[in-house]
Amino acid sequence: MALKEKLSFDLRDALRKGDKTRCLVIRMLLADINNTEIEKQHPLDDGEIYAVIAKEIKQHKESIEAFTKGKRPDLVAIEEAELAILTEYMPEALSREEIVTLASKVIKETGACGIKDKGKVMSKVIAQTKGRADGAEVNAIVTELLTKSTL
Repeated sequence: MALKEKLSFDLRDALRKGDKTRCLVIRMLLADINNTEIEKQHPLDDGEIYAVIAKEIKQHKESIEAFTKGKRPDLVAIEEAELAILTEYMPEALSREEIVTLASKVIKETGACGIKDKGKVMSKVIAQTKGRADGAEVNAIVTELLTKSTL
């Protein structure tokens, strides 16, 4: 089952069960997906939908941080509940070791020999880890590996 179909099915299921939070989150997600489809002028595949979900997760984490600083535990609780629902739709995240292995393989394939080749490596690693790894973590790992390769 495609991810968008699963979201629609889960929305109907949440409506039947009266789960207002899940309904709200899935409706928001489907609206974001539809807006992105309009913007890109083509239906999104699962990888692109994972990117939309990842963007929402990042926004929720930023909101949690801001509400925590603002001493608003009521809003933090709401954001955390929504975040938990969003993370259910993401694929299992790659471990640091898996990212290191993948990045090392790409470095060997591309023949990268220093930090100057980072863009070439990053584009391929990000494409292969889309939705399964945080871009900042991938960036740090690739930088670390490329820095070691120049020593």
